Amino acid sequence: LSQEVEALVSHWNLYINLGGFFVGLFSVTLFGPWSDSVGRRPALILPAVGMALQAAVYLLVMYLQLHVAYFLLGRILGGLMGDYNLILASCFAYVADTTDKRTRTFRVAILEACLGIAGMLASIGGGQWRKAQGYVNPFWLVLASSLAAALYATFCLRESVKEQKPAKLFTLSHYKAVYRLYTAPEHLSARRKIALYSLAFFLLVTVHFGTKDLFVLYELGSPLCWAADLIGYGSAASYLAYLSSLGGLRLLQLCLEDTWVAEIGLISNISGLVVISLATTTPLMFTGYGILFLSMAATPVIRAKLSKLVSETEQGALFASVACVEGLCSLVATGVFNSLYPASLHFMRGFPFLFGAVILLIPAAIIGWIEIWDSDHDYSHFADDSSPPQTA
Repeated sequence: LSQEVEALVSHWNLYINLGGFFVGLFSVTLFGPWSDSVGRRPALILPAVGMALQAAVYLLVMYLQLHVAYFLLGRILGGLMGDYNLILASCFAYVADTTDKRTRTFRVAILEACLGIAGMLASIGGGQWRKAQGYVNPFWLVLASSLAAALYATFCLRESVKEQKPAKLFTLSHYKAVYRLYTAPEHLSARRKIALYSLAFFLLVTVHFGTKDLFVLYELGSPLCWAADLIGYGSAASYLAYLSSLGGLRLLQLCLEDTWVAEIGLISNISGLVVISLATTTPLMFTGYGILFLSMAATPVIRAKLSKLVSETEQGALFASVACVEGLCSLVATGVFNSLYPASLHFMRGFPFLFGAVILLIPAAIIGWIEIWDSDHDYSHFADDSSPPQTA
């Protein structure tokens, strides 16, 4: 019976996640470019209301003991209004609207750190609350938080789009705006960089999601055999990487370009995963967590670099596409790493972490190659000359 329940849970989780992803894929790429014209506030209000509706459906299912399929209905309702991915896209676009290129990376990093702090508080507080009172009451907090976010965006948030103009919502032009980000021939170099940075972001976030899902399983098994308190400390240590990465990024920016800050962040990530893959004792496992202290420094740099490659009127379309990539990362990470872990138990329990470290060499190479390409093709110091030097 236990195995049957686990199989059903796994299948319904897959259906719910796939349903939310595919519905959200179309709504995010619709609302994101639309917000470039009408403003960011509608694109922040709609997903908050959608998440409130989703929480309300979940509460009805639990109170009335309805069939689990209604959870899928709630997720689809949330997905139709943009879901969590549209909130992310709109928030990052809002930061891009309200910052200059010099300060944008650090402001994006602050927003990333907020995600880490929120995740840490939800993980610690939500777990204890669920243990004490069950599943129902925490969802009332989800409902209240979503409504509070919608009310804040409606009445308190100042609009960031300077030149608002009316635009139709249901039109293919919004999807074309996302498509043009990667195909417009008039800025071929910038579009190629967008594609490469998007690939680097996809690989980086996939490894992040995939390894994060496995930490608890790895810690529960032999030879670590951690109890609940150690698992809680390990979870807190992994979330603290958001804050330490924010501080490290700020300090490194004083003497290094953003590209090299991202490379150092990737080195931290790779080294930490290698140590964790070989960890057989508790001190060594926490050493791996410590080495990951700059592991979250690369993602805000990539987001900021992507933002600087497009115009002010394309920020919504850009971050909508990034949000879709992030949603795809979650699905791919779950499929790849959750399949790899049981398959590698017989020869190396930490192999998925080592695999993730190897994969991260690709975004490190991409970011470094783009920086070298830019330096080789920077002719700004030849402003008085009509042509670049022959060696170029």
